[in-house]
Amino acid sequence: MTALEIRNKFLNYFKAHGHSIIPSAPLIPENDPSVLFTTAGMHPLVPYLLGEKHPNGTKLADYQKCLRTVDIDEVGDNRHLTFFEMLGNWSLGDYFKEQSIKYSMEFLTKELNIPIEKLSVTCFKGDADAPRDEETAKIWKENGMPEERIYYFGKDDNWWIAGETGPCGPDTEIFYDTGKEPCGDKCDPSCGCGKYVEIWNNVFMEYYKNPDGTYSKLKQKNVDTGLGLERINMLLQGKETPFDTEIFAPIMERLQELATNDNIASRRIVAEHLRSSMMIIADGGKPSNIDRGYILRRLIRRMIRHLNKLGIDLNNLEELITLNVQILGEMYHELINNKDNIIKTILEEKDKFIKTLENGEKELLKELNKLKEKGVDTLSAEAVFKLYETYGFPQEVTKEIAEENGFKIDLTGFDKLFKEHQEKSRMGSEQKFKGGLAEQNEQTIAYHTATHLLHKALQIVLGEHATQKGSNITTERLRFDFAHPQKVTKEELEQVEKIVNDQIQRDLVVTCEEMSYDEAKASGAIGLFENKYGDRVKVYTIGDFSKEICGGPHVKHTGELGRFKIKKEEASSAGVRRIKAVLEK
Repeated sequence: MTALEIRNKFLNYFKAHGHSIIPSAPLIPENDPSVLFTTAGMHPLVPYLLGEKHPNGTKLADYQKCLRTVDIDEVGDNRHLTFFEMLGNWSLGDYFKEQSIKYSMEFLTKELNIPIEKLSVTCFKGDADAPRDEETAKIWKENGMPEERIYYFGKDDNWWIAGETGPCGPDTEIFYDTGKEPCGDKCDPSCGCGKYVEIWNNVFMEYYKNPDGTYSKLKQKNVDTGLGLERINMLLQGKETPFDTEIFAPIMERLQELATNDNIASRRIVAEHLRSSMMIIADGGKPSNIDRGYILRRLIRRMIRHLNKLGIDLNNLEELITLNVQILGEMYHELINNKDNIIKTILEEKDKFIKTLENGEKELLKELNKLKEKGVDTLSAEAVFKLYETYGFPQEVTKEIAEENGFKIDLTGFDKLFKEHQEKSRMGSEQKFKGGLAEQNEQTIAYHTATHLLHKALQIVLGEHATQKGSNITTERLRFDFAHPQKVTKEELEQVEKIVNDQIQRDLVVTCEEMSYDEAKASGAIGLFENKYGDRVKVYTIGDFSKEICGGPHVKHTGELGRFKIKKEEASSAGVRRIKAVLEK
């Protein structure tokens, strides 16, 4: 069974059980600063988990493209991926634990034909915030799970929340027994020996974690599940790694054919990072030195480094991209539709990186000459790290060139500095992108509404080409990216600001209608990421001024917003500008 067949079985099963199938949201989140990329199926659905009405009903199923960046440096082993697909079924205040568990058990044992003997489950053991989840264990037993294969663990294992605050709750995780020998007498799903592999997580979302760390009950009980496609595909095919499945095997084989210095870890890095980069670009991503663009740049450049390590001519990149489109195009049509742009973007970034490497080599040789004059034979960790951070110069290339010139390098010190850098980056990213729509409050809702006014005002002043390319909202400000080829003048910004404030002063009514996507387009509604919408959409109309397809929520009257003030206008990436603005009371 292929990954695509598993996905189709999943969607067809839940469709037959009354779920509306909704499309995957893009990897680049809309109006959600909590993450750089969509990292889980729940992110696009947060407003509905908090009580907004979804236009497709209360029972949903989807496949969601996800990308997680914390493990980039681990890619190359036998299991880590940055891009992956999550299959999910959702209950928005509809069914709860009993039906959710029944669906999971039936799908795994009847549709995928997994023997129940291969399955184990875990439940929340309880703490001061929430009780031991005996109810879930009881339901599992009623569905045929033996008591000896039901385990209880704490919050670290069996409690799910996206971010620091927001909707959350106990979960039950389903594990597949690979048949490997136990690692000891206490071998269970909590150990990492590889005998037990988590395949599905059912989150029973009935709590909200408040900013002060306390928990309150949500006004509706939700179910949020996630079944990792690459992982279940690997297990059902009896493969050791995702790289042995049809998703990666053809590209892995071609890399081996092209390599003059074969290395399995480097081939995995190239195959994984190429797929991830292509998916980001297909959803509108562009390389840059900040935020999402930096991650894309890092993925492409790490891929190029490992193509070099494999001894593969970089002129083969276009062939590899084309092969990946052939492999993955049926699963992800956006790769076919954006093939030319993907090739152009990756090849341009390759050329920039080659230039970077040339500059880095010049700086390294200058540094080595200084050491030679001083009679020092070792390049310091700080110098190696500076070359890495400033020029993107890989430490192994530094080592090679240094040794060719009779120098050693302090790799131990470099590794220490690199780990500190990673930790700071991770903490900074968590701080910068915490919150998001899961932190919905009056202020974030007001900023969300203000982006609609800003979008329309920009199109009035600059032209219809000034379409939204992304936004980022916190409680302190909004950030709005839009298409425009040059810097916006001071006079144009003043015009935009005046138009927005005029609409606020008019105290326009904000209304919401549900309709088909085609009806929404025919009505003149504009929408970001047109390929993400389902059959039914919400259209928010602001008086006679603005009409957009959007998930919400929004204020009821524009007069609630306060005074709109643009603080900064700058370049975001090629052909995209960025405005930062605040609402002043």
